[in-house]
Amino acid sequence: MARSITTKKAALRSLAVLLALTVGLAVLAGGLFQWADGQLTPRLGLDLEGGTEMVLAPVVEDGSAVNPGQLDRAVEIIRQRIDANGVAESEISTQGGRNIVVAIPGSPSEEQLDAIRKPSQLRFRAVFLQDFERAAPQASPEGTPSGTATGTATTTGTPTPSASTTAASGVIPEALRAATTAPTTSATASPTVTATTPASTETPAAPTGAELEAAVAAQTSQGLLTLGWEQDKADQAAAKVAKEYVGLNCLEPGAVDRAPDLKDAPMATCGEDGVSKYVLGPVEIDGSEIGDATSGYQPGPTGQPTSIVEVRLSFKDEGRTKFAEVTKRLVGLQGQPPLDQFAVVLDKRVITAPQAKAIITDGRASITGSFTLDSAQRLAEQLKFGALPMSFALQTNDTITPQLGEEQLRLGVLAGLIGLILVVIYSLFQYRALGLVTVFSLVVAAVLTYLALVVLGTTHGFRLTMAGVTGVIVAIGITADSFIVYFERIRDEVREGRPLVAAVETGWKRARRTIIAADAVNLLAAVVLYLLASANVRGFAFTLGLTTLIDLAVVVLFTHPMVQLLARTEFFGNGHKWSGLDPERLGAKESPRYRGRGQFRPASAPTATRATQLAEGKARS
Repeated sequence: MARSITTKKAALRSLAVLLALTVGLAVLAGGLFQWADGQLTPRLGLDLEGGTEMVLAPVVEDGSAVNPGQLDRAVEIIRQRIDANGVAESEISTQGGRNIVVAIPGSPSEEQLDAIRKPSQLRFRAVFLQDFERAAPQASPEGTPSGTATGTATTTGTPTPSASTTAASGVIPEALRAATTAPTTSATASPTVTATTPASTETPAAPTGAELEAAVAAQTSQGLLTLGWEQDKADQAAAKVAKEYVGLNCLEPGAVDRAPDLKDAPMATCGEDGVSKYVLGPVEIDGSEIGDATSGYQPGPTGQPTSIVEVRLSFKDEGRTKFAEVTKRLVGLQGQPPLDQFAVVLDKRVITAPQAKAIITDGRASITGSFTLDSAQRLAEQLKFGALPMSFALQTNDTITPQLGEEQLRLGVLAGLIGLILVVIYSLFQYRALGLVTVFSLVVAAVLTYLALVVLGTTHGFRLTMAGVTGVIVAIGITADSFIVYFERIRDEVREGRPLVAAVETGWKRARRTIIAADAVNLLAAVVLYLLASANVRGFAFTLGLTTLIDLAVVVLFTHPMVQLLARTEFFGNGHKWSGLDPERLGAKESPRYRGRGQFRPASAPTATRATQLAEGKARS
């Protein structure tokens, strides 16, 4: 009896969690609609809604022709800009080996269009402060080198540490260190937080905005003094950039694009990984001073290639002189991180922030670290691209109509409804009243999917294309398959003669492994397809993965708890012929006779006790 009550409470808790999740998504969608320029329907892609098409012509400042490699890099930069502004499912292609065609769904704002068309700039700035929006992983992202010095004329990439290792290294001031570690509960960060009170397990409060600004301003002012700035001028510039730094959220799409970028003033910006956060000094070298950038294995003393992957960087005449002055100053600041680093900034984002381990007078540097050949090549291309600053001249700007339109969308929705109706008919025919659980489960899954698409449309710019609609339709079959596996397991247990309540629990234990394995395979396929595919195929993969996760949540939080509760009702517990769990109709091994809710005993021995059965067995022997 106690176990029955416990099971019932567990089922009710699961339903409560599902209700809270649904209400939470609904409230979030409503809040985004009310206060964050959201909408109450999923955003549609280019093929269903239409949008804006621009033809851009890359223009190099020195007037030289754009080669195919530079054009490809320009396409990648524009794609990064579009993704950073939260516009998904866009189409970017080249035209005639010269122009770039950009098609954006919906009606992008003038701010988004300006961000796409703006010139690309590569600059070198001193690093005054490096911090993290949240605990970063230990592994360095692509394009951010890490490692140790590997030569006398070598510029070595510094690691991209987690928040805890940064706090321990003295890179950030004490007040900023507390702000970084206070929100976290990880064991690695706690020694820094509790150093002054070892016996206490309480985390000290993070500094206020004013305290944080003061800490950032002090660090920035110190950095400006190393550049020869006067104290008053340094303090004024530091106070201004400190406010910008505190207000900058690297996790917010488009935040970096709005950050001030003055050549002769410090700036607050983010790393390309979206996690690292910096205060940088004024521009010291322009990207136009780069002569060349290549990547490959670093040669050893004998000239043979080693296993170390490097990015080789060379400067032109004026850049060589400036770089020698920069490295001389940075070497003199060794042991005072991050003041001994310099940042390479592309489109306001830091793509690498290495340390200088030697004074480099010949203008040839090597950046080493935890590179792969691909990541090193990518960084080299970024540096080379910055050596030829491009702007994008607007050739045409037209409004395009939907490629498929409302008619195709209606047909897609109709196909989904037909599939849904067929699943409902099959469930009711095969499982009778138990099939109603399938119907309500599909309704719950549809509601969760709709709310998730609405929320993701506002928070991450996700747009539903026809390929995405196809992924949602396919999910109907995946969801129905999970129910069938579970119900058939229950019926198998009933056929074996188990009481219904026990059959539900045993059937769930066996079906759960199968359901999780099947959903895991579907999710893995969706992830691989999303990472390797391009264009609208990624929309199909995304919705397929999303609906797979929702299917798993619905089965665990709704379908199984509902069956647990129904098994204790008189209709299902007594094995009504329309319940779908009638033992006689299922062909149980022994003709069962139900006793109470979900409990039955064989009709052939209605009153025999265990002792009587043993006695009869001995007599027969």
